Amino acid sequence: MDDQYLDAFIRESEEAITELNNSLLDLESDPENTEAMEAIFRTAHTLKGNFGAMGFDDASDLAHAIEDLLDEMRDDHLEVTPEIMDLIFAGVDQIEAIVHEIDETGESTVDTDAIVADIRGVMDDSADGVSEATDKQTGEPSRDPEELLSGIELPDVDGPVYHASVSAGDAQMPGVDAMLTLESIEDALAILATDPSRDAIEDGDFEDAFDVFLAGAHRSAVEATLSAASKVEDATVTDVTDALEARAAGVDDGASSTETDSGAASSTGSGASAGTGSASSATADTADASDGEAGSVEEIKSVRVDVDQLDELHGLVEQLVTSRIKLRRAVEQERLDSASENLNELDKITANLQNTVMDMRLIPLKKVVGKFPRLVRDLSRDLGKEIDFTIEGEDIELDRTILTEISDPLMHILRNAVDHGIEPPEERERLGKSRTGEVTLSASRERDHVIIEVADDGSGLDVDAIKDQALDQGVRSPEEIEAMTDSDLYDLIFHPGFSTADEVTDTSGRGVGMDVVHETVTKLDGSVNVESTPGEGTTVSLRLPVTMAIVKVLFVQVGDEQYGVPIKNVDEITRATKAQTINGTEVIKHNDEIYPVVDIAKTFDVPGETKNGDGMLVRIRESERRIALHCDSVESQEEVVVKPLEGILSGTPGLSGTAVLGDGNIVHILDVVTL
Repeated sequence: MDDQYLDAFIRESEEAITELNNSLLDLESDPENTEAMEAIFRTAHTLKGNFGAMGFDDASDLAHAIEDLLDEMRDDHLEVTPEIMDLIFAGVDQIEAIVHEIDETGESTVDTDAIVADIRGVMDDSADGVSEATDKQTGEPSRDPEELLSGIELPDVDGPVYHASVSAGDAQMPGVDAMLTLESIEDALAILATDPSRDAIEDGDFEDAFDVFLAGAHRSAVEATLSAASKVEDATVTDVTDALEARAAGVDDGASSTETDSGAASSTGSGASAGTGSASSATADTADASDGEAGSVEEIKSVRVDVDQLDELHGLVEQLVTSRIKLRRAVEQERLDSASENLNELDKITANLQNTVMDMRLIPLKKVVGKFPRLVRDLSRDLGKEIDFTIEGEDIELDRTILTEISDPLMHILRNAVDHGIEPPEERERLGKSRTGEVTLSASRERDHVIIEVADDGSGLDVDAIKDQALDQGVRSPEEIEAMTDSDLYDLIFHPGFSTADEVTDTSGRGVGMDVVHETVTKLDGSVNVESTPGEGTTVSLRLPVTMAIVKVLFVQVGDEQYGVPIKNVDEITRATKAQTINGTEVIKHNDEIYPVVDIAKTFDVPGETKNGDGMLVRIRESERRIALHCDSVESQEEVVVKPLEGILSGTPGLSGTAVLGDGNIVHILDVVTL
């Protein structure tokens, strides 16, 4: 298959899945939303067609089943219920897992039979009304479930249990045919028991039919399995789940109310309420298949480019070629004045070329946050919370690299807001709040930076709990903590492993990766800030550069090596003065403030002779870090393309990347925060 077409198919499918999820959320919140229903139907239809055209038949069948189910809902044959929506979401998750696998391997091995059977089973139940009363294959009335269970001992299982009366017809070798039938059934379903015993059945020691008790995701899946078994002439299927639980309740008369409630919930989720148990099962399968955290965003591998930008790029390349020819001729003819003019012209062209290419790398924030509404929906359902999630400014653009990197930090912050920020509905009512919590993700542009805020109207941060945790972990001394403002205390949550949560939860865990948030944003040359009001909510703000590939740096010489310091981090350059030593650390004084001195030569064990006490001091802006860098000399300023460190050098303290100079030399760019 042509890689170009496959890549386009994958990218389009990813966008369609995001649109499908968000339209499904709109429909779930407003079942009368006909616009959302039509959008869902169109997207599912498109996915079905695209999968079929590319030869991925299992995925096409699944999309087709979802399309048919939506058609039933659109025609008012089915209601929009939480259970059915869970089932549809599980199907979409499996489609997403298939697309991910195709992206990784070029093919799909995900088995969609079970989820397709579950989805079509919901439609069958709708068409038949009370389907358990009549057998779908024969039209014969079903037998009494309690009678079928008489004298049969079954193991405890989660989910529905079915009885199947299986007939192999006038077989010449009934035992062999029965054995093949059981093996065929066992490939798809769990056999709990048989009557007569399995040995007797395989010896042919039964009358016209034998009984099999099965555990299955849905009645339709059981019937489909029996129909597919080649040696089965006839089969009658009866759901015995309720009768089995009633029998267990009668025997276990002293069971606690908790156990009884649990059994009832199991019955409702897997039997009468079509889809709940099936959806959870399918979701689990999908999680395994996708092998990744829900909502996680893969590296952004494609961008949409406006035709006008392509035309502009083409024009600049033409100018570049022309200027190069003129410059070469001027050099060959030793016309230095003309060569100088050509160089100035080349500077302008490359600057325009740089700006155009950087603009082409910009991608709307919705490429990342488009998946978040589904994430918040699933988390709030798991936690029993009611949350209204809003996204503002999703059309704000950021560089592709930055957008990919901030996906997980934003996910951590959202998980925190849902899990630890928003209170349970009952507690919110007790506090005089609306049962429904508010979580907002907003983005805005400020010159060459983008501000992304995640705000909630939950319980807010507990200052006293932060103080206690900081003392317990030794993060700060008691004197330092007492002198800190609330805003400074909130920043302590970014310390590795710091958490004020009373317990670890499956949703967000302990620490919840807020240290990772800080580390990632800082690595992107951004900053993160937290503001909170107890009882009213918390706002986490990320300040990020729109692009970060090209940086203006100050070159400093240290021994035999050069280093680059980002100009925006530099506050002042002075000659080195005699430093004082406080608690073993060299410091200088500036405007009555103490600045520790970081000797670059000692930090990186730089080879060559260095000017120990002499040289120059580069004082860093206090907003970044209160330090002064000691070097031998300050050389020049220049714009450079910064490449992040990779492999074993990735994450090296004090270094943010490297830049290649015009003479071919490689210069390390300093990270003043981790130096």
